Amino acid sequence: MASLNDIRWKQRFENFERSYKLLEKYANETIDNELERAGIIQFFDMTFELSWKVLKDYLEAEGFILKSPRQTIKQAFQSGLIDDGHTWMRALEKRDLTVHTYDEDTEKEFAEEIINSYLPMMQSLYHKLLEAF
Repeated sequence: MASLNDIRWKQRFENFERSYKLLEKYANETIDNELERAGIIQFFDMTFELSWKVLKDYLEAEGFILKSPRQTIKQAFQSGLIDDGHTWMRALEKRDLTVHTYDEDTEKEFAEEIINSYLPMMQSLYHKLLEAF
């Protein structure tokens, strides 16, 4: 019989999967304007939030006790669930900054980072968790 924590991470994974697939879909489109950049950034924010929470739920099902996104990312790296802890930490910092930044150049730069750095890291996580599912 599956434990409550095991069920929780699988439910969270399904939400992460839906969000990730939307981010992936639109990241492969040409981004021509402010609205499209804002959309990519919003999909990233949502997907990143779900990604660290699914990691937390998965690790808690494995017996770890985690309190924060930073602690969760560190443990996920140590456990081999994510490959590049530095990129995950940078994504966490960038995500926190986007809430307070409304500059067009910064948005353009961040949209590029999402597509080139953060989407591939989430893709890797998605495939690892899909195997565990």
